Amino acid sequence: RSFGRIMRPDDANIAGNVHGGTILKMIEEAGAIISTRHCNSQAGEPCVAALARVERTDFLSPMCIGEVANVSAEITYTSRHSVEVQVNVMSENILTGAKRVTNKATLWYVPLSLKNVNKVLEVPPIQYARKEQEDEGKKRYEEQKLDRLETKQRNGDVILPVINPEPHTVGYSQSSLIHLVGPSDCTLLGFVHGGVTMKLMDEVAGIVAARHCKTNIVTASVDAINFHEKIKKGCVITVSGRMTFTSNKSMEIEVFVDADPFVDEPRERYRAVSAFFTYVSLSKEGKPLPVPQLLTETEDEKRRFEEGKGRYLQTKAKRQAQMQQSAQ
Repeated sequence: RSFGRIMRPDDANIAGNVHGGTILKMIEEAGAIISTRHCNSQAGEPCVAALARVERTDFLSPMCIGEVANVSAEITYTSRHSVEVQVNVMSENILTGAKRVTNKATLWYVPLSLKNVNKVLEVPPIQYARKEQEDEGKKRYEEQKLDRLETKQRNGDVILPVINPEPHTVGYSQSSLIHLVGPSDCTLLGFVHGGVTMKLMDEVAGIVAARHCKTNIVTASVDAINFHEKIKKGCVITVSGRMTFTSNKSMEIEVFVDADPFVDEPRERYRAVSAFFTYVSLSKEGKPLPVPQLLTETEDEKRRFEEGKGRYLQTKAKRQAQMQQSAQ
């Protein structure tokens, strides 16, 4: 499954760089189509594939207005109740024909019955070219399952407003966006498309990053995004973001999505999605700029900074190991 779309001014920021959220939305659309198609490929109950998780994805180079984003998706593993989809995004300059890879993403979907949205159906198995492919897929499946459980356990956190915050503190740049979920945001089942949620999350994270450094900013990477619970049509969602860590050249922002079921629902507000976004600051020439140091004030902010630093160093070590491997 592949499709292309030209990037327009409303897909980008004022500097002409395409929003990471726009690309995430396209990635999710491709994944939803291919996994829904696969899950309905055999006789049985009709279903729609719902996004459960997006693995860490790096934005390898900024995409610009006027370029064509070519998105291709492939199913790489199926468990009994889930589908792993790998998606690649290439940008193409249609004037010169030059192409470059901008994103590689791995997404997990579960098939939900059209008759009963709370019923997860079985997934038709795929044929593997080699036994190793299945074994590697199973390993990735077990790892993401474990990580989802760990993330859910630390999900009770809230972001509170700060009165007269100092520049470069957590309270100074933290931001929230409130959105009423309408029919155009939703799947056939009346639940929000994962891509719509991710686009809003990227928007909030971008505001936090821009407030912190007052320069042009772009999405560099997104850590695993976990969709803990479905968000129904008619809900009011609050997307909140706060800075957790800064290195010399990057900023980590934690983003939560909380849902308030307003229409005919006795249910309390609940945490639906959570993730960490990493941004970089760019000059007018597109070169990385130094990022102002985040000033931590409370014990919680200091703890979150150290946790963010741990994730940053882990990612740096992984990248260096991959570079050494490819050099050999």
